[in-house]
Amino acid sequence: MRRKSALRLSAASAAAALAATAGVVLSTPQTSAAAGGATGYATQNGGTTGGAGGQTVRATTGTAIHAALCNRASSSTPITIQVEGTINHGNTSKVSGDSCNTADDKIELKDISNVTIVGVGGGAVFDQLGIHIRQSSNIVIQNVTVRNVKKSGSPTSNGGDAIGMESDVRNVWVDHVTLEASGGEDEGFDGLFDMKNNTRYVTLSYSILRNSGRGGLIGSSESDTSNGFVTFHHNLYQNIDSRTPLLRAGTAHTYDNHFVGLSKSGINSRVGAHVKVENNYFEDSKDVLGTFYTDELGYWQVSGNIFDNVTWSRPGEENHPAGPNVQSNTSVSIPYSYSLDGASCVPDIVSQTAGANKGLRVSDGNCTPQSPDPTPTPTDPTPTDPTPTDPPSGTNLSIGAGSDGSSKASGTSYGNVRDGDMSTYWSPNGSTGSISIKWGSATTVSKINIREAADAVGNIGSWQVLDHDTGAVLASGSGAGVIAFSPVSLRKITFNITGSNGTPRVAEFETYAA
Repeated sequence: MRRKSALRLSAASAAAALAATAGVVLSTPQTSAAAGGATGYATQNGGTTGGAGGQTVRATTGTAIHAALCNRASSSTPITIQVEGTINHGNTSKVSGDSCNTADDKIELKDISNVTIVGVGGGAVFDQLGIHIRQSSNIVIQNVTVRNVKKSGSPTSNGGDAIGMESDVRNVWVDHVTLEASGGEDEGFDGLFDMKNNTRYVTLSYSILRNSGRGGLIGSSESDTSNGFVTFHHNLYQNIDSRTPLLRAGTAHTYDNHFVGLSKSGINSRVGAHVKVENNYFEDSKDVLGTFYTDELGYWQVSGNIFDNVTWSRPGEENHPAGPNVQSNTSVSIPYSYSLDGASCVPDIVSQTAGANKGLRVSDGNCTPQSPDPTPTPTDPTPTDPTPTDPPSGTNLSIGAGSDGSSKASGTSYGNVRDGDMSTYWSPNGSTGSISIKWGSATTVSKINIREAADAVGNIGSWQVLDHDTGAVLASGSGAGVIAFSPVSLRKITFNITGSNGTPRVAEFETYAA
């Protein structure tokens, strides 16, 4: 029987948001905005932590956001920007500096890394003004509303996307946001969430996309096939014509989403794309999965989905719907762990958790919303700067283990940190980055020893030690050496360098059980 219960929608409007035309960037105590940590493909390729471990500032205008980026020591210095109020064309202008590359009339995140933008207080609304990410990595956008961004008409925002990623973008986590328009292309609106020209390792979670002709795409044309590894989970797509999303090549994973009121088509897998479609609830919609508007076919693996009042067109030239008898035509391997809510509860759990100003609530994997844990504090309130005294005793568990991390500098290797040779080293491609040790099964670790190369002693500045799979912060501090924490059983441990005094060079990443 078709579900009759009314959809509970978020009132995701910050009516009381500040409408200041000028903003002041104020230093505030360090916080962790991304409660719970990234999920999905954003956890791969070294992970996505945004500005964790860096300074936190407050901004009430777009110009103040740009100023916060430009006031950093470098383009990779971690920063969390807390945003409150209405950000619009009238209060957003270009700011110049060595650590930024900004522009007028848009929030420009270009040629930068290690940044979190999070809405706080009464809410953050980007009104007719898009957030654009170019040649950047390790970006978190959380708890904001972006509405009515146009590509034509008045006012005009470059590209027309609410959130758009383009040109060598890596590791972006967009979480608990509301993206909305007031019409389709004929009214001057474009996509809500677009990825183009070599954009990879992205997650969109617990968000609302509504009232638009185009939900979003992966790949701008049939020849733009360098994008992929994107996760969509616990999102609401409502009153959208098509592109939820459109995939041109690449790999995607979509689970526990609620699709309602898709008028033309939904998940459009084309040009050899592969998408895993699990436990979604499709309602009052047409052609929610298939290859549409082309004969360049894509592929899908399906399981656990509910199709509630979904209609299907007949197959034909450039029209290849997956239904009405929806079957898998490929297999997609997912490299990360995740918990699935049953599809029957997806409309309810999504209505309680998705969108801005929902308290960052998430599902517990059993169809019950839960609030994020309070901002974690170190177990030991004293700084955890390592001491340059005796090295740990016992077996170095890194020998014989695996390793990976963020982008490495030319001529270095992840394996150099676990070879027992101080003459070789790993170095990030920049002043910050992460290096991980991993095992095939759970391993207990309570102490690590970070040993810098002889010509780079003292270069490592601030850092975090993370349980890579859960995102839990095991320790934080500054400087290389011995780092101890409560024993933890894990499969992968990450040393995330968030600040430096020079180019970091890790000769050995030793791990010990005690």
